[in-house]
Amino acid sequence: MTVFVEGQPVEARDGETAASVLLRHLGSARITPVSESPRAPFCMMGCCFDCLAEIDGKGSTQSCLVPVREGMTIARQMGARKVVG
Repeated sequence: MTVFVEGQPVEARDGETAASVLLRHLGSARITPVSESPRAPFCMMGCCFDCLAEIDGKGSTQSCLVPVREGMTIARQMGARKVVG
C-alpha cells in the first residue's frame, strides 16, 4: 500500500505501524520542543511518547499504536503541538 510521509509517497506493508514507516524512511519521529533534538520511537508499545507524530493532520499521535492504511499521511512532529482554541 502507499502512504505519504511528509508529502512523499512511500510503500508500506499491511500490519506495519506509522512509527516503523517513519523509522525506515526518515530515521526519526519528531523534534523536541525544548532542545530541538530529533527523537525516534523507543518502546514501540505506547509507553514512552517518543514516537509522537502528525497523522492525517492530527498532532501528538503515538505513531507506534497506529497501523498504516492506504493513503494515510504521516509527518514528523516538529516542536510542541499547536493548540487551536
